[in-house]
Amino acid sequence: MMTIIRTKKEISLNLLAKHLEIKKELIIDSNVNKKFETDIIEANTQLSIPYNCELVLENSELVELMNKSLPRVHENSQRDTILYTKKPYDSESLYKDIDLLLKIYPFVKKEIIGHSVLGSPLIELTIGKGHKKVHMNGSFHANEWITTSIMMHWLSDYLGALVKGEQFAGHDCLSLYKDTTLSFVPMVNPDGVDLVLNGVPNHSEYKASLYKMNDESLDFSQWKANIRGIDLNNQYPVNWEIEKERKEPKSPAPRDYPGDGPLTEPEAIALAELVKKHGFDRVLAFHTQGEEIYWGYLRKEPEEAGRIVNEFERLSGYKAVRDIDSHAGFRDWYVNEWRKPGFTVELGFGQNPLPFSQFDEIYRKSKGIFLSALYM
Repeated sequence: MMTIIRTKKEISLNLLAKHLEIKKELIIDSNVNKKFETDIIEANTQLSIPYNCELVLENSELVELMNKSLPRVHENSQRDTILYTKKPYDSESLYKDIDLLLKIYPFVKKEIIGHSVLGSPLIELTIGKGHKKVHMNGSFHANEWITTSIMMHWLSDYLGALVKGEQFAGHDCLSLYKDTTLSFVPMVNPDGVDLVLNGVPNHSEYKASLYKMNDESLDFSQWKANIRGIDLNNQYPVNWEIEKERKEPKSPAPRDYPGDGPLTEPEAIALAELVKKHGFDRVLAFHTQGEEIYWGYLRKEPEEAGRIVNEFERLSGYKAVRDIDSHAGFRDWYVNEWRKPGFTVELGFGQNPLPFSQFDEIYRKSKGIFLSALYM
């Protein structure tokens, strides 16, 4: 249940925002079903508000809390939180935390943009209301599941700072919110992530084929593909034939098989349709590993991409790499089709799957990429 308040008397929107210690834009965006045609809010009006505002409601003469507080969980010795994002995510835990996030921050919007092979929803979160449209995604590859954890932690810290009116790494979050619309798909390949973290699903029609593709091994930790053995980041119609010819697997496999044609898999299709629908100004796909940022494709990237990646490089210490011998990827396709900045960011360093013990270091280095993607 999200936080609901009721106004005890007629009150202006500006006064309510001041009383709740929150920007009025967040009140408006948390209540899209309400019409704020004037600055005046009538008495007995019920409104959704971000969770942190509850702290100022005790003994308020202006508003009253209509439901119970959300439970808090212990995160560390410094602070408690409702939403704990520093953890590995399978699809079930991700969906639970997204539902919780929407209750805490009702100005965040959720859309199901498609479904995986096994029917799991592919979720996009939208934050902000600016003209600049930025898309980010993670866990294209199953054994790169730590990207989802890092992304959710960025988002949680950004939203928390936004509601509290605090800066995030030196940047005013409200300005970012007003200037930028962020499209956020934290897990492109939920079936694959679940396979890596939890093993073969019970009663799956793919059970026999999964074991066969995996050489009858019970260890799926190295699996990159979706549940049908198709590499989702080799699925896009930009020189797909080159990758099809030279990739070693010639049939479905744990990694690298591009499929029998471009855009055959529902997960890849969902991302392609999302891009076509929204016409993003830039996209960032987060992978592991190597601490590198790939940003060019056949010199079709705009000059702006170079300026942006220089800021990424400065803040993260990652190496910007313009040219790599790769085709048929999500970023390749985006840059080729739209001639806009697209980036593949290889988080962390080591061998996939990266150990979760690297989380803090990856987060420390990469949060500047997240932020600068919004303000550049």
